[in-house]
Amino acid sequence: MKNGFDNDLYLRIQSEHIKERIAQFGNKLYLELGGKLFDDHHASRVLPGFEPDSKLRMLKQIADQAEIVIVISALDIEKNKVRADLGITYDMDVLRLREEFENRGFMVGSVVVTHYNGQSSADAFRARLQRLGVRTYVHYTIDGYPNNVALIDSDEGFGKNDYVETSRPLVIVTAPGPGSGKMAVCLSQLYNEHKRGIEAGYAKFETFPVWNLPLKHPVNIAYEAATADLNDINMIDPFHLEAYGKTAVNYNRDIEIFPVLNALFEGIYGENPYKSPTDMGVNMVGFCISDDDVCCRASKDEIIRRYFSALNRMAQGDGNESEVNKLAILFKQAKIDVSWRKPVEAARTRARNSGKPCSAIELADGSIITAESGDLLGPSAALILNAIKHLAGIDHDIKLIPQAMIEPIQETKTKYLHSKNQRLHTDEVLVTLAVLSTHNDECRRALECLPQLNGCQVHSTVMLGEVDHKIFKKLGVGLTCDPAKKR
Repeated sequence: MKNGFDNDLYLRIQSEHIKERIAQFGNKLYLELGGKLFDDHHASRVLPGFEPDSKLRMLKQIADQAEIVIVISALDIEKNKVRADLGITYDMDVLRLREEFENRGFMVGSVVVTHYNGQSSADAFRARLQRLGVRTYVHYTIDGYPNNVALIDSDEGFGKNDYVETSRPLVIVTAPGPGSGKMAVCLSQLYNEHKRGIEAGYAKFETFPVWNLPLKHPVNIAYEAATADLNDINMIDPFHLEAYGKTAVNYNRDIEIFPVLNALFEGIYGENPYKSPTDMGVNMVGFCISDDDVCCRASKDEIIRRYFSALNRMAQGDGNESEVNKLAILFKQAKIDVSWRKPVEAARTRARNSGKPCSAIELADGSIITAESGDLLGPSAALILNAIKHLAGIDHDIKLIPQAMIEPIQETKTKYLHSKNQRLHTDEVLVTLAVLSTHNDECRRALECLPQLNGCQVHSTVMLGEVDHKIFKKLGVGLTCDPAKKR
């Protein structure tokens, strides 16, 4: 699919901007990292050309100046909070993140457990980290945070927290997910560094919303869609407008907390180096969009994808109506509906005509390929076969996988593995195709077309199983499903 984002330019100017911010604060900067440092698939979906690990690659250019502090809330440890995208608890993700960072050449200095109040589960996790040789610190719950500035900015507030020992100019503060207390850790460190006579600064590194795009730009609306469950709202930054007479986009939580941050900075330093929440950010994404039309289209697809995802969660009893209603409002702001996404109507039309579960894919050249459920294959498996045959120039009527080969697989599934569904899933079809490709040229050519599905869009008229979801994700395909269960 066509790119709309210059990733190389982003890697260069974002790292330069962070270096400038480090120098601004006496060569010590605490950088709060919002969002994901790697596996940032939302950014790669709405900004085609943005690599999911772009932020990590950018920071790797200054890795010798940086160390990472991972933050986790004791409250999240206590309730075994799970990352929805990975299916693992936050404490396990801390271990995963540490290993990932160190494997990529970063120094992980320590782990900070926030909202600590003597929880035994937090103590057990700290003991586990210490056995692994990881330094750990605790930060306590402060009554009235963030509004009780007098208490926060005192030895009974931030001064009560453990001082996190760091050794490098750039301290990247990250966490498994939102609500972990990253900002509080950064501000606590500023307070304790100041007490020790060390000059240090704070900045935020968040990709969205993009401050120098219009408020109702599809990229920014897609951010609201991604955080609809948190009810984040994009807003014009009033502090920025007042200070500079220029419009900048931020979001409600940063705007609401800025007066408190302003008071804290004044308490620590005597003055605030920032005139607005937008000033605190180091985000150059808006300068690296190379094709606005491509990014607008991708963002509209993402808004619709989030809407279907919310509908699916509701159908499974794991969503809420307010999130769906918020997304419906965003449709109006983006001037779209679900029919704007071409595979939706194509799949639904075929389903109406066939009376079967169907799916459709929009390829890079604009072609729409459809498929329906049959006795041998599910709609997703059939769709992938139809799509790669089209891309390889293989006649649609040619059967790449003979029925005589499918039937023994079905028998194994039902007779020996006790599956109720005899149809082949996407992974089973692809493995079978790979086996056949060793002596069948058409299978080999079809298989070689799989990378061309990256960035394509698919819609299914029924909710798909976990296996199909994972295969489409690995192929880089954007997937939506109607909230209907398989029959």
